[in-house]
Amino acid sequence: MSSLPRELWTKILEIGIQNNGLTYKDLCCISISCRLLHRLSSEDSLWNHLLSTDFPLSPPSSSYLAYRTSKTVYSLKFVRDKERKNAAHRRIVLRKESQIVEHYRKLLVFQTQLSREKSKAIETSTELSHLRRVREASVALNVWQPEVVRGRQKQMVEQCVVPAESRIRALEMELRLCKQQILGLEKSHRDEQRRLDTAEEELESMKYHPLRKNEHNIRKNEHKVKRKKLKSCHSSLLPAHKLQLVLLLTDLVALHLHDTFQLLSSTMRNEIQDELLIL
Repeated sequence: MSSLPRELWTKILEIGIQNNGLTYKDLCCISISCRLLHRLSSEDSLWNHLLSTDFPLSPPSSSYLAYRTSKTVYSLKFVRDKERKNAAHRRIVLRKESQIVEHYRKLLVFQTQLSREKSKAIETSTELSHLRRVREASVALNVWQPEVVRGRQKQMVEQCVVPAESRIRALEMELRLCKQQILGLEKSHRDEQRRLDTAEEELESMKYHPLRKNEHNIRKNEHKVKRKKLKSCHSSLLPAHKLQLVLLLTDLVALHLHDTFQLLSSTMRNEIQDELLIL
């Protein structure tokens, strides 16, 4: 490093930045390699070029002129640009979450309509089946039958206050319409469910952060290790027979077996209480 003059290193860095070979990350990495490069990587000429290339639409304002170095100005702009990007990302996530809520609302509407149409179809089918039996009974009255059967059929026909044929045709049309409505609602429900699944996958992809996920897994594993250590520590402090006694009493309390404990003999209760006092 010391064999080359300072001006040559400065020229190398300038050429690297002008040819887009070096970025702000590269300059930060270079600055920690040695003292010479640390001084050279803080030159204003280098950071001025990075400012013009990375932030071309935001020229330095009067508020930035109070800072002494271009590197500080770049750092400030970088932080503000990062905050702006994070805010834009949060807005996109919120829009996607509101879209998912709207999908859930539509699914609930489709489910309500489906339930209503199915109930209506069941009622229509039941009434249609009854009217068909009435029609069959009115036809059967023209044929000789036993008096008991004939009386029951006649009563069934007399209870029908509307003409069976016209009502049957109306109910058949209504049942066909219900079936068409159910098919359409089921298709709309499947399409909306597919859109919901797609939106949830997109939201999960937006929220995915590998470092945060690894931190969560590390904390979870650390918590498990601490619990195991605490359990082993407690088990090592107590003798085996005393530990079994404590576990037995814990199970009794957890299972609300107070009455069973009261049924024990007085001698056994006194032994347990003595052991607890010793513990």
